[in-house]
Amino acid sequence: MNAVATQQGPIGWTIAQWLSAYDDDGVTPDTLLPSLLPAPDAAADNAWISRVSAPVLARQLDDLRLLLAAAGGDRARLPLYGVPFAIKDNIDAAGWPTTAACPEFAYTPDEDATVVRRLRAAGAILIGKTNLDQFATGLVGTRSPHGAVANSFNPEYISGGSSSGSASVVARGLVAFSLGTDTAGSGRVPAGFNNIVGLKPTKGWLSTAGVVPACRTQDCVSIFALTVDDAERVAGIAGGYDERDPYSRAQPAGAAAPWPATPRLAVPDRLEFFGDAQAGAAFEAAVQALKAAGAVIEPIDFSPFAELAALLYQGPWVAERFAAVESLWRDKPEAIHPVVRGIVEGAAHYDALDAFKAEYRRAELTRRIHQSLQGFDALVVPTSPSIYTIAQLQADPVRLNSQLGIYTNFANLADLSALALPAGMRGDGLPAGITLIGMAWQDRALARFGRQWQAQRGLPLGATGQPLPPMGPPAADPELLRVAVVGAHLTGMPLNHQLTSRRAVLVEKTRTAADYRLYALANTTPPKPGLVKSDSGAPIEVELWDIPLAAFGAFVAEIPAPLGIGTLTLHDGRQVKGFICEPRGLDGARDITAFGGWRAYLASLNATPR
Repeated sequence: MNAVATQQGPIGWTIAQWLSAYDDDGVTPDTLLPSLLPAPDAAADNAWISRVSAPVLARQLDDLRLLLAAAGGDRARLPLYGVPFAIKDNIDAAGWPTTAACPEFAYTPDEDATVVRRLRAAGAILIGKTNLDQFATGLVGTRSPHGAVANSFNPEYISGGSSSGSASVVARGLVAFSLGTDTAGSGRVPAGFNNIVGLKPTKGWLSTAGVVPACRTQDCVSIFALTVDDAERVAGIAGGYDERDPYSRAQPAGAAAPWPATPRLAVPDRLEFFGDAQAGAAFEAAVQALKAAGAVIEPIDFSPFAELAALLYQGPWVAERFAAVESLWRDKPEAIHPVVRGIVEGAAHYDALDAFKAEYRRAELTRRIHQSLQGFDALVVPTSPSIYTIAQLQADPVRLNSQLGIYTNFANLADLSALALPAGMRGDGLPAGITLIGMAWQDRALARFGRQWQAQRGLPLGATGQPLPPMGPPAADPELLRVAVVGAHLTGMPLNHQLTSRRAVLVEKTRTAADYRLYALANTTPPKPGLVKSDSGAPIEVELWDIPLAAFGAFVAEIPAPLGIGTLTLHDGRQVKGFICEPRGLDGARDITAFGGWRAYLASLNATPR
């Protein structure tokens, strides 16, 4: 296995590596997970606010055994079986105190937040709750009574916030993944500062029921992981419509679209790094790497993004933050961190008229942003314009924090999805990151590109020093259907446009199983082959394309008889939808099975002397 087991337990394992470990004889959650318990004499780690105890872990392991029994002993039905995770301490877990990094605010919930319940139902084991900028107000990780969470690469620097602890424990490999929240960038900035992946989902995909609100209309539950694959896997399990959350929403049919083989990416026309030349150099290197990988990069006007970003804290949305802490502020204002208290008290500067005017401006800017992104697959920005030391933030807590949000604050106000990715190391040894920002419900498309980017860069995982393990096949996208094409729809062939015009994307070139025969059909325009299952045959070359489900019906409507769509078996046993031919279509057809595919047959015709 591509991971390291130390005296502190398995360090830096991905979800796949945890699951693989349980395939070994004698290795079970009961044998592995106790190593993650804090040692009695261990130095305090302020990335954690509360950690699992031996009795609580034992109860979770008992629950896991019951889940496995209910699944008939099939671990495949528990996709996070025995995988350890952490949650930000503004997210509820039954029996664990929720503090939002404010001890006077603490309460102990009777039930899990929806996202936690779904993860535990999939077999995941909660290891602890993590530190944060109090009440999720900040991008720095320094506004907590438990102290500033240090950067995992250099303890003099900030970890980023507000989900500071959640990023730190993943970057150091203490858990496979963690949950944070992201209102203004709290699920992205800490990822960029710690060389990990931060997925900020489309608003409403992951329920916020059981989450202490920051700005309730803008909050998202975010995911930190060592790999894009893991972040996407967790989101697929934790996400989905939830009646308990009034802001939850189901993905509209046809909202997601795959990217073309050559993506078109926007970048800001004017970049701001606040004098940090190393940050600028790191982003330029990332842009060049994107171009080398085949992406088309074009600048767009960033001014509406920047104006909208400023509105989040310099507008009436700060009143939402005050609403979340109002009762505590009235009873015990001194319990609130002084910087956080100063921010939420800014709500007094706004009234209902200001709120409506700001909402109108938000809508105008959002329309301009959506229009500017038309024709692009995503916007690429630096995850953060710079990074600061803990001492710098303590000396200038508001201005520097504000600067960190220039590339993040607008995303939720504009209803965008985002994925923060490791991009390499700066000259000073600190991590640099980029963020892909797409329209709502483009989460899986961002992840598909993100996994390619991560494989291309090949960076070590977080701060663990562990290499990026080989990636498996991408997760199935429920909004796409995989179709095998065999003839006129192949790349470069006359009918390929029927796929590309519907935003279908080429996945791979492969072959069928050996029990198919291929025929050149008579009297077809353009010329077409027919694929027929047979007791004797040969592997036939095909291309696999992913087409949006919403476009599949219109695609099939263009297929003329005697052709149709059925189920094909590939040489490796996989089954996919694909072109088949009715037997009546073979009248006058030529058997071309021996050529192994339509391209080879056409090449033979072109090579025939006239």
